[in-house]
This record gives sequence, structure tokens and C-alpha cells, in this order.
Amino acid sequence: MKHPRRAAATVATAVLFVAVAFSLGQNQKPGSGASTTTSEKPLTPEQIAKKELTTRIHAPSPMPDRVILTWPSSETTTAQAVTWRTDTSVTAAVAQIALADPGPGVESGWRGYDPGKVKTVSARTTPLTTGLNIAHYHSARFTELRPKTRYMYRVGDGRNWSEWFQFDTPSPEPEPFGFIYFGDAQNAIKSLWSRVARGAYSDMPKAKFIIHAGDLVQNGADDADWGEWHSAAGWINGMIPSIPSPGNHEYGGKTGLTDHWRPQFTLPEDGPSGLAETCYYHDIQGMRVICLNSNEKVKEQTPWLEKVLASRPPSIRWTVITFHHPIYSTGKGRDNKTIREAWRPIFDRYNPDLVLTGHDHTYGRSGLMREDNLMTGSQVHSSSGTVYVVSVSGAKMYDLGDLPWTASKTANTQLYQLIRVDGDLLKYEARTARGDVFDAFELRRRSGGGNSLEERQPGGTDADRGRKYENAAAGAAILALIAVAVGWAVRRR
Repeated sequence: MKHPRRAAATVATAVLFVAVAFSLGQNQKPGSGASTTTSEKPLTPEQIAKKELTTRIHAPSPMPDRVILTWPSSETTTAQAVTWRTDTSVTAAVAQIALADPGPGVESGWRGYDPGKVKTVSARTTPLTTGLNIAHYHSARFTELRPKTRYMYRVGDGRNWSEWFQFDTPSPEPEPFGFIYFGDAQNAIKSLWSRVARGAYSDMPKAKFIIHAGDLVQNGADDADWGEWHSAAGWINGMIPSIPSPGNHEYGGKTGLTDHWRPQFTLPEDGPSGLAETCYYHDIQGMRVICLNSNEKVKEQTPWLEKVLASRPPSIRWTVITFHHPIYSTGKGRDNKTIREAWRPIFDRYNPDLVLTGHDHTYGRSGLMREDNLMTGSQVHSSSGTVYVVSVSGAKMYDLGDLPWTASKTANTQLYQLIRVDGDLLKYEARTARGDVFDAFELRRRSGGGNSLEERQPGGTDADRGRKYENAAAGAAILALIAVAVGWAVRRR
């Protein structure tokens, strides 16, 4: 048996040792080997390997990537912007532009090369630190362009160049054209959204622009998500200008709008105060496209919205408004009352033709609506109304709610929309990821103002489609019975 005093001294020494060790652990600086919180768990080898792989996959380099076209102002016929990414070794980036040439004479070393064909434009460089890397984003603006003209361009640093892309400047006058509209891409972007983006392009390769109605990615702060988004559409983004609206997934934490947004998109900055490059408009061949920010400062946007709608010149025949959170939700418990009360009275006053949204991860499309009601009977011929759409292009799906306002709806379906205008006619199609037409209608401008709407097959609700299929099957069965009866009568003779 140990001596009592010796045992007490041993215990006291142990307690003192533990206290000193705890004190040293508490005072150790984060990153020097100590855990910053007791709740943090060390990464498993599999998690470490995955993070390292993700970092390598999405690492920037001196070669340009994430190339995307946007318009830097409301005027689209004479200006175009391009944005791209490199690593931090590129500090003096440039873009080159030329009238689209039928041969290779825009590039040194090839037959017919003429340096006078090419104009070089300096880019503005913005550094961006992410959870994976530090990159430089570069933005160049092409100005004094010719309307209704095809150009070719490339971006780089004078040694490392992208491929040559092409784009067409819009006509200053109303002319027939089409555009693509996507609801939320957001999840499984490269694996499952890519076929939607590419399918839409294959159906409308000469689209004038692409509308993205928010939630382009799942986590706006995650560089890997943005890497997937740019990879999924790939060179399409460098050929067709994008019109993006921020969704709630492009917001997060204390910083608000993701730090990725403004470095990677070059958009108008003359909207309401504090909403630069998230609230803006473009005029494109007789259509005014208005982008609103439904995530913040909703009421503050109302005077600006009314001014933009009221100032439409006679050459603007069509008006499309896009933002993320829908005026009329397709999901139970997802109503956006504040947005509806702020903006719907303005819509009823100035009668935009289409309001294109996302957020609810289902599909719902109204007929002509006014003052929260579907227009019917004499209203259709005497009043102006607006068609509201909620759509989803990505993999995340929700349940449909009770939707008395819809003329067409569905769930668990990835969709893209193709919209064409020609004079006083607007044609709308929603197609599934497989390319099938799910919903279609036409708007025709009335001489007295407003539009008439005509449903086109295979439009209608799921129930309507079921009844049509049932009726078709019943008709086929009746015809078969008649054929059997006729055959039997002939044989009896």
C-alpha cells in the first residue's frame, strides 16, 4: 500500500499537468494543429481524397475557362461583354474581336492573315478567393459594334488563347427571333442538367439569349458548383448571351449575394441602388427583357420597375420579366405574398406578356391573368393579361400544390422552354429533358391592345391529358368493334 502523502502528491501533479495542457490547447492559434471547436470532426481519408480531387478538377490555369457572354447595358445592338477565368499568373488579359471571317485569316501563321482584321481589347481583372482556390476573373467589353452582324472573338493573355467563338449582334428593329428559358439548374448540374442545356441548344441553336431564372447552383459560395455549371453548358455560354437572375441559393450567410456573381457576369449596373448587376433590363429586337431581384429590396425595386415599363418605346412589341421567386407558387406553403403585393399591381397596370420564374421545382403555367384571377369570357377580349410560368430544369423535384391558377402543370420533370416571336405572334413551348413537347401555347397581339391566347397541343393539365388519352383509346376501341362487326357481316353473306 502506497503512502498517503505520496499518493496525494502524485494526484496533484497529474491535475496540474492536465490544467497546463488544457491551457496550452486553449491558447493555441487556429490552423496550428488544434481544433477550433470541440464539435469538429477530422476528415476521413476518403473525404480528404475527395476534396483534393475536387480542388484539382476545378483549379484555374493560364488557359481561359468559364467563358460567358452577357450584355453590359440595356442597349444590345452595338455592345457585348465577355467574362472568363484564369489563374493568378495572368494579370494583363485581353480579348480579340473581328468580323466573322470565312477563312483563317484572323490568326497569325495561317494563309490570308491580316492583323488589320483583328481588334484587341484590354480586360478588367478581378481576383476571387474561394474555398478551393484563388482565381482571376477577366471582363472585356466590345463596343462600337455593327448591329445585325456576326463577329468572332477569343480571349487570353497574348500567349494562351481560348478558341474563337462567334456571336450575332441583334437588329435595331423588331425581327423574328427565339430565346431559351431555364428554371433552376441547381443540383446534379454536370451529370443531369447538362443534357437539358445541350438539348435546348440543339433545338434552338440560333437563340438570341438564354434566361436563367435563379438558383443556377446549389451553393453560390461553392466554386465546384460553378465549375459544374460552366462545364455543363460549355461553349454554348460563349456563343449565346446569358441573362441570369440570382436565386436564394446565390445568396447566403452574412455576405448576401455570392462573391462569385459579379466577377463572373458583366451586367448593367444602372439599376436600383445596391442591386447592381442583379436588377437590370435589355432591349432585344423589339422585346424588353426585365430582370428583377426577388431576394432583397423588393419594395425598393417597384419605382424602378414602373419607370422601366412606362418608358417602353413604340418599337417594343413584347415584354418579358424574369426573377426567381414566383408570384404564384406551384408548391404548398411556398407563397410569396410580399413579392406579389409589391409587383403584381405594376404588372396589371403595364401588362407584360410573360413572367418567367423558378424556385418551386415543379412546372406550372397560367392562362392570361389579371388581379390574381384567370381571365375568362368577355375579359379575354376586353382586358390585357399576363401569362405566369414556374419551371425547373435541374434534378431537384418537389410536390405540386393545389393550383387553380394553372392551365398546365406537372411534377418530377426536367424542362426547358423555347420561345419564338415573329411580329404580333409569340409561340411558347415547354419541352422535357427528352425533347418531347409537354406544353405549348401562342399569344397573338390584338389590334385594340392585349393578347389573345390559344392553347396548342399537347397543352393542358395532367388530368386533361389523361382524359384526352382515355377518349382516344375509347374511340380506337369503338372503331375496332365496328370493324369487327362489319367484317362479321360481310362473312355472313
